[in-house]
Amino acid sequence: MNTTEWIILILLIQFIHGLGTFKLYEKAGRKSWEAFIPIYNAIIWMKIIHKPTWWTFLLFLPVINLIMFPATWVSSLAAFKKPGMKDEAKETLLTIFTLGFYLYTFNFNPQTEYIAEPKKNTKETAFSSILFAIVVATFVHTYFIQPFTIPSSSLEKSLLIGDFLFVSKVNYGPRVPMTTVAAPMVHDTLPFIKTKSYLYSDNDTTSWKNKLQLPYMRIPGFEKIKNNDIVVFNWPRDTLYHMYLEADRRYDKPIDKKTNYVKRCVAIPGDKMQIIDGFVYINDKKLELPERAKPQYNYTIYSKKGISGSLLSDVGSTEFFRTYKIQFYNETEVNAVRPFLVADLQESNTKGFYLAYTTSNGIPDEIIKKYNLSVEEVIENKMMATLTFDAVDKLKQNKSVDSVIRVIKKGREHGIFPDQSHDGADETKYAWSGDNYGPITIPQAGKTVSLTIDNLPLYKILIREYEHNKLEVKGNNIYINGKKATSYTFQQNYYWMMGDNRHNSLDARYFGFTPENHIVGKPVFIWMSWDSNGKGILNKIRWERLFTTVSGEGQPKSYFKYFLVFLALYFVGEYFWKKNKKNKSE
Repeated sequence: MNTTEWIILILLIQFIHGLGTFKLYEKAGRKSWEAFIPIYNAIIWMKIIHKPTWWTFLLFLPVINLIMFPATWVSSLAAFKKPGMKDEAKETLLTIFTLGFYLYTFNFNPQTEYIAEPKKNTKETAFSSILFAIVVATFVHTYFIQPFTIPSSSLEKSLLIGDFLFVSKVNYGPRVPMTTVAAPMVHDTLPFIKTKSYLYSDNDTTSWKNKLQLPYMRIPGFEKIKNNDIVVFNWPRDTLYHMYLEADRRYDKPIDKKTNYVKRCVAIPGDKMQIIDGFVYINDKKLELPERAKPQYNYTIYSKKGISGSLLSDVGSTEFFRTYKIQFYNETEVNAVRPFLVADLQESNTKGFYLAYTTSNGIPDEIIKKYNLSVEEVIENKMMATLTFDAVDKLKQNKSVDSVIRVIKKGREHGIFPDQSHDGADETKYAWSGDNYGPITIPQAGKTVSLTIDNLPLYKILIREYEHNKLEVKGNNIYINGKKATSYTFQQNYYWMMGDNRHNSLDARYFGFTPENHIVGKPVFIWMSWDSNGKGILNKIRWERLFTTVSGEGQPKSYFKYFLVFLALYFVGEYFWKKNKKNKSE
């Protein structure tokens, strides 16, 4: 919806309000024309229904206003009385389900009376308290800080699977919600019922639902995204149905309802970026990661004596493949183990036994005990593992290990950005891999790039999808919005997001640039960390990670003990304060 259409919609809403309340304004001692003046009428109406003036501000905040409108309708019921009003619950439901139009019956009823000093209603007070809590929580979630859970190992060691974060939206500037009709404090899916949490047509761009979208707006923050910042953003290439189900077709989702991702920003607008043998270079200089970052790569470990999973676990590796020899007696046991396998069972040379290939977690002890399985880890002479540099050094010092060789991908890799099925470009130009990539320059707002058939693959998604132009290729000519184009000026900034777990990260090397309007915020604080593989409730909590900061110099430091001391002092202080107050009253 463009600016003109939004103005027309707002004026229409003001007219509807005025038409249904102008007589009520008169009954409250005001002028009837005041009901039709935008914004001013809301300020006056708050006074009429005995609500604070600052409620007016909340009526114009996207998403929050979806809560505030019903609240003002219900509050209006308490400020006026008409003959026959007996069942307050029924009146409230009628008001809400008619979207406030039930108030028209008050406006055009000559016997309606204004209640200048309404009696205190316990139910209304409770309702207002709950409403206020929801509004405050939604406001904080939308414009200040949002909880986030780490779902994958792409930033392993810096951020772990099971870390619960607070993501600051004020650092880079809070983004005004673009989807105006959506459930508060949830992302793209309603819990339990697992259906869309917002009003939008994902396959019909002309739908009236999509007209309710706001253009991209961001309140200024106090810092810019810098190289090496860890950033939460909306996954630009998200075309899934929602976060729980894979897509059966392409789903075009609103920007602010695309799946949330977290990666490290290695390159910012204007940077020249290149990856050489797995190492990132920015403007021809090797990118130096902060001390807290622990980049990981895949390595092949060789040993004539054999490599066991326990050896790799001891050096801190959390991603490698185990091989087990398991004897099965029935299909039930097979089905119990199958969810933990990374490949189909293979029959071994030993009769009655099968080889099971699993991740580093192996077969859970509870499964082995429950089915009394005969399980034996197979010690192999070669194993693939994801390792930090420190882990590699430790392995090399182990006399049982013959060699540790880093995996380096060369030549063209399947699925690498840009898509090779492009319009007539030279396919040998982008024969890149995740370890050897580029060089490319990160697009910057206001900068112009020469546009050719050969470099079009890098920019076609930006031009078509992120900046909403019509792009066509006819022969060797490029047309943008029907006009022949030999250059293009970018409308917004873009960023290059990568995971520290270099060989196990779906990042910019595969989905490309991240537009600025997809930026959500900056992770600042880990308040909880849950290790699902830990044994026992207490061991599942990573105590050393509680109340730690995400960024900063040096190694992470937990402030959990300081929090407990503060909490204890608070409760002790509150106890003596109440006791002292009681003594004074006596």
